[in-house]
Amino acid sequence: QVHLQEAGPSLVKPSQTLSLTCTVSGDSITAQYYYWTWIRYSPEKGLEWMGAMHYTGTRYVNPSLESRTSISRDTSKNQFSLQLNNVTPEDTGLYYCTREERGMTPRIADWGQGLQVTISA
Repeated sequence: QVHLQEAGPSLVKPSQTLSLTCTVSGDSITAQYYYWTWIRYSPEKGLEWMGAMHYTGTRYVNPSLESRTSISRDTSKNQFSLQLNNVTPEDTGLYYCTREERGMTPRIADWGQGLQVTISA
């Protein structure tokens, strides 16, 4: 069974950088044909797909966030990470790392537990 675990700070100050890491067990982040994604939730915006690391290493970022967002991975540790620069209070939310399947019916196959991140001075 695949398990994903987010790690990172629970509180970040505005203008600073949020860095989160997802540790994956039970499957390799290079295993076909998955996308390893970051999704966040807030009551104001609902669920928002932030970006993904394809199993091939190709990176995808939500255009609305691409100027501030970087996705990376460390295959030796079976981890992938999110970096969100210049955060604002609007970035407050619950951050999930997920495993996403694409095909006729795309779906999130697995979710991490989620990590609450608050942006506040």
